Amino acid sequence: MITLSTRWESVRGSAIRDLLTLTARPDVLSLAGGLPGTDLLPRERIAEAAAVALAEPTSVQYGETAGLAGLRDVLAAHESQRCGRPIPSDRVVVTSGSQQALDLLARVLLDPGDVVVVEDPAYVGALQVFQAAGAALHPLPLDGDGMRVDVLAERLAVGLRPRLVHTVSSFHNPRGVTMAAPRRRELAALADRYGFLVVEDDPYGLLAFDGAPAVPVAAYGDRVVRLGSASKILAPALRVGWLTGPAQVCAAVERLKQCADLCTSSLTQSITTELLCDTAWFDAHLHRVRAATAARARTFTSAVAELLPQVTCSTPTGGMFCWLDFPEGTDTTALLPRALEHGVGFVPGSAFAVDAPLPTAARCCFASLPDADVREAVQRLADAVVA
Repeated sequence: MITLSTRWESVRGSAIRDLLTLTARPDVLSLAGGLPGTDLLPRERIAEAAAVALAEPTSVQYGETAGLAGLRDVLAAHESQRCGRPIPSDRVVVTSGSQQALDLLARVLLDPGDVVVVEDPAYVGALQVFQAAGAALHPLPLDGDGMRVDVLAERLAVGLRPRLVHTVSSFHNPRGVTMAAPRRRELAALADRYGFLVVEDDPYGLLAFDGAPAVPVAAYGDRVVRLGSASKILAPALRVGWLTGPAQVCAAVERLKQCADLCTSSLTQSITTELLCDTAWFDAHLHRVRAATAARARTFTSAVAELLPQVTCSTPTGGMFCWLDFPEGTDTTALLPRALEHGVGFVPGSAFAVDAPLPTAARCCFASLPDADVREAVQRLADAVVA
């Protein structure tokens, strides 16, 4: 028998990743994984950028641990524009997806037993990272305006002292809500007052249906580490993410990344640089993605209202997710096998629960399916409910 570490034992599995095998069946329409629509991924443009990159020999060589200089310059300019203040390129670290950035941050900043504030329900990938770090999770509720920063303020006033506060501030995964601007300002102020760091996980911020991303939390204070990703705005397979934050944090993350993977792929970084630098193309691409996902969101919410009138459904204004609340007494974990038998997948709310079990809730990703399949997916879910 092989003895595994206690750290491994503390990490619960991801119901979403486990579901991918089942929902990959050709007979299943999946509302489960947070996958961008395959039909919206710019494969031809990526192929063109790959050809350009491969003409340069260094694109298939090792690169700097912190990322290619050209990409870091582009990302620094992007983050400077988003935050409304200059962010130098040496405050950018390129990672193998933003999930790696989150993992490296946890290893840099947390010791076992440190308190980490998370939203409840929470992003599963964040829960796994913080559990692996041995953190003591402290859940905060959400409402239609995002994290209840007022509740955080009350708990800080009576002695709560977190090392980190993690938030998916825009188009939350799984709830789909966006933190209101006054709460963003207050969260940054609380970080300054009490000395914790905010980790602003922002893979969906550019996917606002109206094309107007919210002002980041990082625009209001210096104790914020921002995470970004090319996965939802370009393609997941590029595996390009990034973080920006205080110089000390970036330097520590870079050192730990040296022992994690040496460097992110030079080839995919070169491709990403080419795509982001082509601003006319990138703006048009984002417009197309926003328009398509907005249409899919409307189709999804309309179908839920018609076919599942007993279910409460969130109204998305961007991103990829809707949050469903079924009537009292429903067990969405028990419903899932029936749904799969009817050819549709979703993620039960329990997968995201930190404190309350959320037995009547479910997360659905409307972005993955072509518009023509979205209504059919809801129809199959409705059929499963009455089966």
